[in-house]
Amino acid sequence: MEYFTLYRKKKRIGELFLLAAIYGAAYCSVFLLLGIIGYVFFRGFRILSMQFLLSVTSYLKGTTGIAGNLLNTLYIIVLTLLAAVVIGVGTAVYLSEYAQPGWAVRLLTFAIDTLAGIPSVIFGLFGMVFFGQVAGLGFSLLNGVLTLTLMVMPLIVRNTQDALRAVPEGYRKGALGLGATKWQLIRRILLPSSRSGILTGVLLAAGRIIGESAALLFTAGSARILPVWGSGFGEMSGGLCRKILEPGGTLTVELYLSMQNGEYETAFGIGCVLILLIFLMNSLLKLVCRQEENEKQ
Repeated sequence: MEYFTLYRKKKRIGELFLLAAIYGAAYCSVFLLLGIIGYVFFRGFRILSMQFLLSVTSYLKGTTGIAGNLLNTLYIIVLTLLAAVVIGVGTAVYLSEYAQPGWAVRLLTFAIDTLAGIPSVIFGLFGMVFFGQVAGLGFSLLNGVLTLTLMVMPLIVRNTQDALRAVPEGYRKGALGLGATKWQLIRRILLPSSRSGILTGVLLAAGRIIGESAALLFTAGSARILPVWGSGFGEMSGGLCRKILEPGGTLTVELYLSMQNGEYETAFGIGCVLILLIFLMNSLLKLVCRQEENEKQ
């Protein structure tokens, strides 16, 4: 009886130690996140203003702004996600629902896993040579979009595959048993049911796009200028369309160059804007997932 009591006591001490370690790791992660965000905002909030967000840096006018970099970042995010989501989700649907096991599927899976592990600077060198010189795009936002599409596509493919596998097999059998075609099954059941997982992959891809700088330095360049808007709607649309063929630096590229030039206040101000963008995307994702759960209930 005494041995049993001692055994139980030792086991409980071990459990308490493990529980304390788990809570300690969790709180350490939270404090680390709050510390980083607090320090960045403490150093950068003083420079945040409407002029900083809506103007362009000009040494002649004496202004400091990131409007051009912010517009370039939005270009890169939207266009890259449009291309990567279409290709990535289509590839995942093919691998999960259509492809038969064999050497072709193994080769495609190996290629996707290899792309996911290649350093971003290698993508930048490839984009500079292939898209920039061979395809003749030079330093342009389109070059950066194509390069980043190759980078984030494996992430979307893998998350979409996991989301499709999480759909119960009964959904597939029930739909096919009721006479639905394969495409109707995918479009009306599988994709809506796996929307949360797909959106998570898209959010992770968007976060990698926002934080990328090495590949974009080699492909999109570092220009800060805004497009020529013109006076009418047609001229404004033309300026926005031509912008994609012009060089442009994103917020992370400008942050890197600001730190390199010793402009620390500008760099921390850009860091605040990047953190706010990440929070905005996370909030939108949670809102969409919450609406989906409410619809299911």
